[in-house]
Order: sequence, then C-alpha cells, then structure tokens
Amino acid sequence: MSVIAVHYGIYCHEDQYLSAIREATGYSFVTDDTVVEEASRRSGISASRLRKAFDAKPSIFNSFTNDRERARAWFRMIVAEYLVKENVMFGGFTAMMVPAAVKHALKVCLIANRDARLAAAATLGISESDAQKTMRAGDSDAAEWVNTLTGNTDPWAAGLYDIVIPVDKSTPLEAAALVKEMLGREAVQPDARSRKTAQDALLAAQVEVQLATKGHFVSVAADAGTVTLTVNGHVSDLERLGTTLRAAVIDMPGVDDVRVVGGRDIHTPSIYRQCNFELPNRVLVVDDERDFAQTLSQRLEVREMGSAVAYDGESALEIVERDQPEVMILDLKMPGVDGKEVLRRVKETRPEVEVIILTGQGSEADREECMKLGAFAYLEKPVDIEQLSSVLLKANTKARQNLKSA
Repeated sequence: MSVIAVHYGIYCHEDQYLSAIREATGYSFVTDDTVVEEASRRSGISASRLRKAFDAKPSIFNSFTNDRERARAWFRMIVAEYLVKENVMFGGFTAMMVPAAVKHALKVCLIANRDARLAAAATLGISESDAQKTMRAGDSDAAEWVNTLTGNTDPWAAGLYDIVIPVDKSTPLEAAALVKEMLGREAVQPDARSRKTAQDALLAAQVEVQLATKGHFVSVAADAGTVTLTVNGHVSDLERLGTTLRAAVIDMPGVDDVRVVGGRDIHTPSIYRQCNFELPNRVLVVDDERDFAQTLSQRLEVREMGSAVAYDGESALEIVERDQPEVMILDLKMPGVDGKEVLRRVKETRPEVEVIILTGQGSEADREECMKLGAFAYLEKPVDIEQLSSVLLKANTKARQNLKSA
C-alpha cells in the first residue's frame, strides 16, 4: 500500500486533521515523538538532545559533537524502516525525510494563512503576541529543516507536496476524503521500482548511521547494493579516507560495493573532520577575561576537545539551558552573576553538569563552599594545561555517567 507523509504548520488544527486522515485510511501513525524515542532507545542519545535537531539554530557545540548530523542519521534510518513496511502515515518534521523519489509516498501539507492560525491559537487561550512569537519560531525551524533536506527555503512551497490543504478552507473530514481519494490513484501505487527506491533509501540510511557512530559524516546513496559515499569538506588524502570509510561499511548486510567520491565542497577551506566521541566535546568555558577564555578554548581544541566560551554568568546560564554542555570550566570573580551563583543555579537545574572551578582570586573558604555546592574540582590560575586536561577528562566521564543514570 501507499505511504502518507504529512507536514504541517503550528496552529493549523493538525491534531483534528491527522486524526480524521487516520480514521479514513486506517493507517498506523508515526509521529516525530515516535521517531525521536526510538532513536534515543537505539542510539543511547537522550531524547531531549535529539529533539534539538529540529531547531533552526544548532547548538554552539555542534561543530565538535555533530549532534544534529547524528540525530538526522538516526531519524532517517527509522523513517526508512517504517517506509518499507508501507500502510503508514508520518506526521511532522520527519515526514519530510521520506525521499521524493519514492513515488508511492503521498506528501501532504496542512497550512493556513496567518490570521487563521492566530485565530486557532486564540481558541487555545494563547495571546496574539505569544502566538506570533511561537509561529515565527516554528516556521523558522521548519524552513531550516526543509532547506537542509530539499534545498527549498519555503517550508510550505506547493512544489514540495502532492496536496496542499488550506485548513482554513476545508474541514478535517473533507481533507481526509481528499487524501483517501488520492491514495486510490495509480500514480501513488507502489510498484517494483518504487519499492526498490524505498529499500535503497533504507540501506543508505543504515550505512549513514554506521558511519555516524564512528564519527564520519558524509552523504550516502545506495543503488541495488552499490553504496556511494560523497565527502564534502577539504580532505588532503581522499584515497586514504576512502579506505577507512569502505572498511567501516563493506561488511554490512546488503552492501555489495562501496564508492567514495569528492563532493562539490571537496576543495573548499572547510576541513573534513572525524568526530571523536570519547573526548570531551561539550565544554563551556566561563570567564570574563576574554583573552584568557579564548586562549583556553583554543588550547582545548588543539587537544581535540570541543568547547565554547561565555564571558559572564548570565550568558553561561542561558547556554546551559539551551545547549546542554556536559562540563563547565568556571571562574569565580565575574561582574553581575558571579561564579558561585552560577554553580549554585546549575546544580539546582542541571545537576548532571560537572563544574570545574578555575580561579585566580579564590580562598580556602571559597574552595570549601564551592565543593559543598557540588563542584567537581577547584583549581587555581595559572593552571598547567595537562593537569586541567586530566581533570577535564575525569569530569567528562562522570558527566556522561550522570546522563546515563538520569
């Protein structure tokens, strides 16, 4: 049977329309939450971190962690697994991961004009200002997501879908009837070629996940057992990298041959970098001495540790909430929210984050207070970088253990 992939805007009565379509077709329903929870269970990555992949703005740690790319690899594989089963309806962002080449997938968009969406929000008791803010954020997330997958910056462009249903001009029952009618048309019936395309998509996604777990992020395509890996970013020795990539996937079930090619960005300044998940890669350096903070971050990066910098306590707390660091290197004496207050708040709201105090103006009383507040270690400036690196590795191990037990 055919597959349905439904993408929708916020405040489009999507629950009512999706329910009506499910009732009319009898299809099983796969939501973004379904995909995220399954990806979390199988990857070991927290669901909250995986959901960040839907945000328009990536984490400040993403260049080191490749969290967004890992999440998308897992999402793509799980969507592909459901896709080959057929008789399923996808709803949400992950619906856009159904390949356009799979002709038995009916792509549907549920959308309405701005005023209709604001009116829908009002029925939920949401003020117009709050609704506008949520709509802007939601549409921005959708635009970035769709652009990444299709190259189209308009998430509601008619050319992306087989049916665009204006929910302000049709009822849920009318929409469901239209979808059911379209499902009966020859153009969306599965055939041998369409099913092969779905199987190829599944193999490509499985290979992508296999590579992602080893820290490699490349574009993957498959055709009847032949897998093509396209490397983007500058590589000094493509042949050597190709040997590594082939070895990682050639023994996978369904893989008969592996080709490695350079993409259009192969000669750009962007450097291809394998991600080492064992090393700390979500470290937040917090210090109002900008030169010191930047230099320390650079010295950690030389040691293949990924870090970001905040120059005051308030910014640090915002980053902790938004970007989920695992370890913080924190100065005590800062204007505004000082280090002790940052430590106290972090341990109240995100106790799994390990905090290393690094200060040049502390006292023994400060040390005792910080350790009581939950600091992992208390170090004084100037600190030997090797000593700090050793403490950081231990703190990072504990932080990841905290996450697993949370």
